[in-house]
Amino acid sequence: MSSGINQKSIASIPVKVVGTQAVRSSFHWKRRAVQALTTMLVVLIPASGLFRIDPAVGGFVVFDRQIWLSDFFMIAGLWIMLASGLVMLYSTAGTVFCGWVCPQNILAEWANNLTRKLLGKHVEVSLTGEAPRVAGAKNKIMNWLLLGAAFLAAAMFFALIPLFYFYPPSLVWSFVTFQDEARLAGSLHWIYTVCVLIIFLDIAVIRHFWCRFSCIYRVWQHSFKTKQTLHVIYDASRADDCAKCNYCVTSCFIDLDPRKTEVYDSCINCGECIDACNRLHAKQETPGLLSFELGERIQKGGNKFRNAAVSLFARAGWMAPLGALGAAMFVWGLWSYEPYHVVVYRAENQQGHSTIQNYRIAVSNKLYHPAALRVRVQGLPQGSYTLSAADIMLLPVGRESLTLSIAQNLPRGLYSIVVDVAAGDGWTGHYHIQHFSEQG
Repeated sequence: MSSGINQKSIASIPVKVVGTQAVRSSFHWKRRAVQALTTMLVVLIPASGLFRIDPAVGGFVVFDRQIWLSDFFMIAGLWIMLASGLVMLYSTAGTVFCGWVCPQNILAEWANNLTRKLLGKHVEVSLTGEAPRVAGAKNKIMNWLLLGAAFLAAAMFFALIPLFYFYPPSLVWSFVTFQDEARLAGSLHWIYTVCVLIIFLDIAVIRHFWCRFSCIYRVWQHSFKTKQTLHVIYDASRADDCAKCNYCVTSCFIDLDPRKTEVYDSCINCGECIDACNRLHAKQETPGLLSFELGERIQKGGNKFRNAAVSLFARAGWMAPLGALGAAMFVWGLWSYEPYHVVVYRAENQQGHSTIQNYRIAVSNKLYHPAALRVRVQGLPQGSYTLSAADIMLLPVGRESLTLSIAQNLPRGLYSIVVDVAAGDGWTGHYHIQHFSEQG
């Protein structure tokens, strides 16, 4: 009986759920996940052959295919598609690229956090011209050495990433392990050293100074911002709740006051100020005063979401067709791509007289893997010609030349000759030439 009474007494105690409505999803860890994914993609895109530059020929490589001038639709479509997509991103999400993707900001934030751990929470190391402010208890030579060593290691690691855009992973590994490789540029070690020094200076001293005052790419993004672009909004009706509080300002690593954002400012939509305000007001079980908004910054009445959607669709009306055109060009270029190239020309420099009897057959492999090809000649009587080789093996992006020799006693007349080339992967190519024999 007593246990039943106790259970009823416990059940009658009011239970208050704390913070269920005040706690919001954190942008910080979402942004960290996007930054980690971006860093991996920056390496995987060139390493997988999706896109890079081949310095040996000075050309682009897309989907592990060498791009020639004849593949114009493929590369032009790719750039049009990417450019239209980025313009839509800038006009809707603003400079979110800077806060969530930009490698410069990723390194600068990492350098700031590491500096605070080793030299103090309120340390200041910048290009303002003032002496660094370091916590007395952490102003030790060992902390400075650890910080410098960490910056140098990071610079040496990130300076390797650009190499993947010019060399395949096997060659990058040869460079890292100091192996002799003829395909690597002789000055590559000097180029790498310069990249290491630039990155080291960037993360050690420059950091967000570049983003705030020198970045041309951020200015380019501002060209597409409007009043409807994603921005941080401040709930001025609750201004009393943040009186004498600047927690959101101190959390902004761009040194902005997020309560006073304009259309053209340095805000990168990272969301750190929103998280900071939410954390502070979560103790009072109330939502923060800052949030992201897509729509008019100052709008009286009306449906703001509907107006923002109409504005976005209006901008998509002229960007979507351009993006679709780029996608169509890219798909067409990919479908019509010729992995091998065949050309036949007269070997006039090998002749001592005006009658041409020899032809040079040049075959090129535009793929980054070896290929076996078979060459056949049609349009000439059997026994009236010789081919220096019928079966050839091409190295990755390699080239081979064959000689077609036509007999001098070929009956007089005009002969339509077809050089057929067939690859082991099913590709076939044809090249037509006209040969006139004066014998007879």
